[in-house]
Amino acid sequence: MTLTREGIAYRVACDLPEGSYVNLGIGIPTLVPGFLPADKEIFIHSENGVLGVGPMSAPGTEDPDLVNASKQYVTLVPGGSVFDHALSFAMIRGGHITHSVIGAIEVAANGDLANWRVPGEKVPGVGGAMDLAFGVRNLYVAMNHVTNKGEPKILNKCTCPLTAPRCVRRIYTDLALIEVTPDGLVLREVAPGLDASAVQAKTEAPLRVAGDCREMIVPAEVNGIKLSA
Repeated sequence: MTLTREGIAYRVACDLPEGSYVNLGIGIPTLVPGFLPADKEIFIHSENGVLGVGPMSAPGTEDPDLVNASKQYVTLVPGGSVFDHALSFAMIRGGHITHSVIGAIEVAANGDLANWRVPGEKVPGVGGAMDLAFGVRNLYVAMNHVTNKGEPKILNKCTCPLTAPRCVRRIYTDLALIEVTPDGLVLREVAPGLDASAVQAKTEAPLRVAGDCREMIVPAEVNGIKLSA
């Protein structure tokens, strides 16, 4: 069994601590606000200039002036605010954002991140990834474990141009939760029904299995949204 995109977002949301200021990149990370625990106060930041991002807008309630970094219509939680790019990036570069959840093309065993240049694409997608990689101390990657061709995305060494070196702290995928440590990658959790060998088979970089490695605690669905497949 593997997690859906929503399942990955749910698992990330469970780990965000009370009072954190969290930037969300495009793709899977934008799904995180829909799964934040109701008993935690977590402030979601979008680099285009929003602090206090809520879940996606329901059909028919979209505000054309309120979007996230993926240009998706979102809601604003009570007390949320909007501002210009300069202030938004000052928050990032000034170290005021405590966590960032970002997508990736590749992640290396030492925490190197490659996510700004897709092979074969003529136009690179730089965005604010480089600022986030250097300005946020807790950088989490949320992505599918392998490419659409079944090739590993967690490698010994990145083959794509780097966004930043040694910046990733955790990797959340449809197969596993992996921690990046000075001694290499540590497998902390596996998707329901999988074991460590199944995850290693789809990972180029070697994984050290944590002594307390466990199966992910993820419900089958939340509010009708499937979290596993």
